[in-house]
Amino acid sequence: MSDSYKSDLLLVAVTLLAAVSWIFSKEAILLMPPLLFMALRFLVAGGFLALFAWPSLVRLSSDQFKRGIGVGLVFGVAMSFWVMGLFHGTSMGEGAFLTSLGVVIVPIIARLVFKEAQPASTWLAIPVAIAGLALLSLKNGFKPEAGQIFFVVAATIFALYFTLNTRAANQRTTINRKGESVERRRIPALPLTAIALLTVGLLTLIESLLMEPWQPTFSNPPPLLIWWVLASAIVGTAGRFLVQTYAQSLSTHSHGAVILVLEPVWVSLFAAGWFGETMAPMQLAGCGLIFAALIVNRWSALSRALRASLRKSETG
Repeated sequence: MSDSYKSDLLLVAVTLLAAVSWIFSKEAILLMPPLLFMALRFLVAGGFLALFAWPSLVRLSSDQFKRGIGVGLVFGVAMSFWVMGLFHGTSMGEGAFLTSLGVVIVPIIARLVFKEAQPASTWLAIPVAIAGLALLSLKNGFKPEAGQIFFVVAATIFALYFTLNTRAANQRTTINRKGESVERRRIPALPLTAIALLTVGLLTLIESLLMEPWQPTFSNPPPLLIWWVLASAIVGTAGRFLVQTYAQSLSTHSHGAVILVLEPVWVSLFAAGWFGETMAPMQLAGCGLIFAALIVNRWSALSRALRASLRKSETG
């Protein structure tokens, strides 16, 4: 199996782990402050991975370590907005579709920040996604809910994180301020994930200390709280982001982001089965347009994959 196909299969697994993580996270924030939950979740997950990554961590250069922290800081800001969206939002399925807009924004960030050329399909997808956002907020007379705003901001920052993470996980040549060509060494998946997760945990811990009360949670913790935190930390965070970073390290391009369009589908199905959530017709139409935008955005990659699959089945 080629690295490209292996990367795609691993990203499918990532979408399932991510969807399960939504359930764990929602259950946890019903029992404790959201930012405190994020701090515990990411510190436990990052510490767990750091135990296995220690030999690799001590061999990292200062440049690699700084880039890993930079990725983690961007990721931490995105996760802060995401968990506030989950806390204030009324529909997990809707929130998952809004967050998935980051897939549309990834190539835009790559173009504006890193000067990567993008296909015409990217620019066709943007108005479709905006139409989907409009339908999701029509029920309030074009007054989006707080949860929706948090999710959209998170999606934008997630796009920057995905791009930075891909670049950090792959070796590349860059030009410094003196015009000299510099080889930027890749950061192996395990230490990169450990650094990023620990950075998120420390950032959200500081945010929680400044903005949230801790006393109710620690004075009388609910019996199931520790299990939701551990499940979210080990399965939904350490496992999910390690697999995602490794999958991204197998490909030098961001086209794999198209696979992540499956995440909101799984989340909607799991939310319906676990919490009994439903969507109004207007919400379903808005989510449908956002999903269509994701497909349009990566149509060239999808069509190539379909043609390759057809050719393989014909020859096999």
